[in-house]
Order: sequence, then C-alpha cells, then structure tokens
Amino acid sequence: MTLALIIMGGLGLIFAAFLATADKFLRVEENPLIGEINDHLPGANCGACGYAGCYAFAEAVVEGKAPVNGCPVGGEDCANDVARLMGVEADAQERMYPVLMCQGTHANAHDKSVDYYGPTTCEAMDLVSGGPKLCVYGCLGGADCVRACPFDAMIMNDDGLPEVVRELCTSCGVCVQSCPRDVLEMHPESRKVFVLCKNQEDPKRSRTQCDIVCLGCSACGKKAGGAIEMIDGHGTIHYDKIDIDCVGFEKCKTGAIVNIAEWEEEETKA
Repeated sequence: MTLALIIMGGLGLIFAAFLATADKFLRVEENPLIGEINDHLPGANCGACGYAGCYAFAEAVVEGKAPVNGCPVGGEDCANDVARLMGVEADAQERMYPVLMCQGTHANAHDKSVDYYGPTTCEAMDLVSGGPKLCVYGCLGGADCVRACPFDAMIMNDDGLPEVVRELCTSCGVCVQSCPRDVLEMHPESRKVFVLCKNQEDPKRSRTQCDIVCLGCSACGKKAGGAIEMIDGHGTIHYDKIDIDCVGFEKCKTGAIVNIAEWEEEETKA
C-alpha cells in the first residue's frame, strides 16, 4: 500500500513537472488588444460582422482581416472606439435597414383555392407546400424574421407582413438570413426607390396572384436612362444610375415601384 502511494505520488510529480514545462514553452501569448477591442463591442454575438461572435471579430480586426467599422450593431461609436484602439481612422458608414420586397398583404395577395393546414413557419411552408398564397415569390407571413431578430426590431403588422421598428434595428441582418424566399434585403438608409415585388411569372399569371405585382412592362423606366432593367420578369434598379426624378412612378399600373420617402412623410404627418 505504501509502495503504491509512493509510485502514484512520484508519477503525479513527474506529470506536474511535464505540464509546467509544456505550459512555459508552448504557451501562446494573446494580444491584449483583442480583449480591449472585445470590451468595446456590443456583445450580441449575432454574426452580422461575418464572424462567429464579437471575440472572433476582435481577433480578425487585430489581425487585419476585418475593418474597424465592421460591426453594424455597434454603430458609429463602436467603430470610433475600435479605430482609436487600432490607431486608425474609422470611415463613415451609412446605416443599413432591412426592406421587405413584397406588398402581398391579406388584401393584396390572392390565396390558393384550398385552405392551407400545416406548419406556420416560413421555412416549413416554403418547404412543404409553399404556404397559402398563390405567389411563390412573395412573403409567406410566417414571422420567421420576427422571431429571429435578437433585438425585437421586427413585428408582424395587421396586414400580415413583417415591419421594421427602425428605432430598435441595429442593422445586424439576422432577419434577412432567416427568410427562405429572400424577400428581405438590406439597403442603405438613403435609398428610397424600390420595386417591391419579386414575382417572376408572366404578366397574365402574376395578375391572378397579387394586386400589387410588377408586370415587367418597363413603363416606369422608359425615361430612367437604363437605371431600371427588366430581369426575370420584374424591374431591377441599378442604384448607381438612378435619378428619382426620371422614374415613372405614375406609369406603374399596379403600384409595384414606390418612393418610400413619401410613405415616411405620411407616417410623420400621422
């Protein structure tokens, strides 16, 4: 018994000495700057920066793999703090917001002739049967984006579509990633002209699916100098060429192309 204790104690001392030596020679010293940058990040770990979390982003910044203003959630103050720690200047970054590229409300979107019974999440409906609406390109209304938002910045409105609460939105883009039909897109705050439709059916068929559908007629872009191009049956805006004064909003018979600045103005008045 005594011999066994001596042997076990000796082995413990040998292993301890080995581990202490390994720790001394194999230790990887961490750059303290990583921790300092991480302390100035919001800690949301949402992945909007393109990395697994805030700490991974901090490591990428120190290694020169990520820009100092790469955290959309932290905003300008965060970018300035990180830039100060890195000894560089933070470039101005315009705020981005999600835009729903669909106007298929309860009133506008036409439902299938048979009632839908089944899972009500967007992901499940898109996979199983396409949901209750005839349009297979529009918003399913299952609120996956609302549930996915880590900042409670999205709600489902009375029309059955998700709506962004801009005061709470951090531009993380998690809602966009959650949409199985890609009808949510991130756009700069200054961008106001949108074709809020992604339907790719021929005009005759698309008219039976939704009242506010892009017919691909190109009437809105005839004076836009190539800034609005018809691709896959619906209008695609080239924002590097667009002149809002040359867009034929009044030419659109369905109202698919909109100037959301007018919507914002009406909301302000209300």
